[in-house]
Amino acid sequence: MNPQARRRTLLLYAASLLLPAGRAFAQTTAAPARHLDVPYVPTPQSVVDKMLDLAQVGKKDVLYDLGCGDGRIVVTAAKERGARGTGIDLDPARIAEAKENAKRAGVADRANFRVGDLFETDFSEATVVTLYLLPTVNAKLRPQLWKQLKVGTRVVSHAFDMGPEWPPERTAEVEGRKIFYWTIREANKREVAA
Repeated sequence: MNPQARRRTLLLYAASLLLPAGRAFAQTTAAPARHLDVPYVPTPQSVVDKMLDLAQVGKKDVLYDLGCGDGRIVVTAAKERGARGTGIDLDPARIAEAKENAKRAGVADRANFRVGDLFETDFSEATVVTLYLLPTVNAKLRPQLWKQLKVGTRVVSHAFDMGPEWPPERTAEVEGRKIFYWTIREANKREVAA
């Protein structure tokens, strides 16, 4: 089995353990408001760098990382690209870690983190959205991305696509890990309005 397929299998297996009995994982992490939809699996730094390259993140960008974990994507975007960023995660322990990582990196003024439910979050100011979620979560989130984000906003996902309804414009691979890239287009806005 290739590394990408193995990783996908492990993530899906982990999710199958967590989602039906989601409370078991949630109770070990300071009891978020609802069960965690996605297990915490850090994105390797090489993948973070490629995601930011693919989206051409720069100092004028506002990046939202949905399911931010330890905050490494937002911290890297702020420290190395000069962007402002916000990370959203259900897990208070991950948010505390992300805030500490931003402080340690000297970017706490440009990197904001908060506990929140992705499906109840306003991320309409984003010029770039990054994701490392599961396929089912991506599919559920897709209409919200189309509705909230402005035309031209870039969306980058580590490992999982958005389903056949929204094929990626570009893909990349780093160390056997897939990255998917889209931009919000007028057609997306029309589809969600229909």
